[in-house]
Amino acid sequence: QVQLVESGGGLVQPGGSLRLSCAASGSGLSIIAVRWYRQAPGDQRDLVAVIGSDGSTNYTDSVKGRFTISIDNAKNTMYLQMNSLKPEDTAVYYCNPIIQSWMTGLSDYWGQGTQVTVSS
Repeated sequence: QVQLVESGGGLVQPGGSLRLSCAASGSGLSIIAVRWYRQAPGDQRDLVAVIGSDGSTNYTDSVKGRFTISIDNAKNTMYLQMNSLKPEDTAVYYCNPIIQSWMTGLSDYWGQGTQVTVSS
């Protein structure tokens, strides 16, 4: 069974940086692709960044040039590096990887979410 643990959220001042992590554990797993979403209070969950199986990346316009999505396959960990943070980046962030596991096959999973608050 695949388990995800997110970390790295917190309170940061505008202009600051945070790195979100999403660690996957389980037997014989391989991370195929990853999406990061965020959800602000009262809003829908929005897609922020994607990294595909070929390493290609895409970002929503509001975070381009500030956020970087990556995967460390050796550690089975996914990252979202967030720089030049703005108050409007405040939200709960969720990782959503597609993982190949010898036990469960190819499936997508959700992290538990981590709160990011950008405020002075």
